[in-house]
Amino acid sequence: MPSLRTPRPWTATAHPVLWGGWAALAAGAVLCVIGWYGISGERFAERQLPYLASCTIPGAALIVAGAVLLAHGRDALAAARVAELYALLTAEEGDEDEERAGAAARPVAVSDSLVTVPGGTLFHRADCPLVAGRAEAVPVDTALLADGELGPCPICEPAPADT
Repeated sequence: MPSLRTPRPWTATAHPVLWGGWAALAAGAVLCVIGWYGISGERFAERQLPYLASCTIPGAALIVAGAVLLAHGRDALAAARVAELYALLTAEEGDEDEERAGAAARPVAVSDSLVTVPGGTLFHRADCPLVAGRAEAVPVDTALLADGELGPCPICEPAPADT
């Protein structure tokens, strides 16, 4: 069975991309603030252009680049989580298939003697898991089987001819 562990919030591939996205967003915001402050202090448009070209436009480009990096990093993180969940689901499914195959291959009960529990409505093989080890289990009376008062156990599936 696969180990159940807490999912990691960061994967090795998404972690640097997300940090790069946040850094680009922060640098872009700082450049935009510096550009705005420089432009706001100048009265003439020709003196505002250097601030616009050196701070505001590169700052806006960094903000866009940071947003793209964050979107890509989150997509990579989501894809890694989906792959991890898929691996857990397929491993779990494989283990269950092996258990079912093993349970179907081995017989539940193989004894030839039939027993019942007083007051019960089923007859079982002596090594049936429902009656094995129970002191009150008694051998089946053939008259009860002939009358049809007892039905076969659905777990061990004994045949009435086993007596």
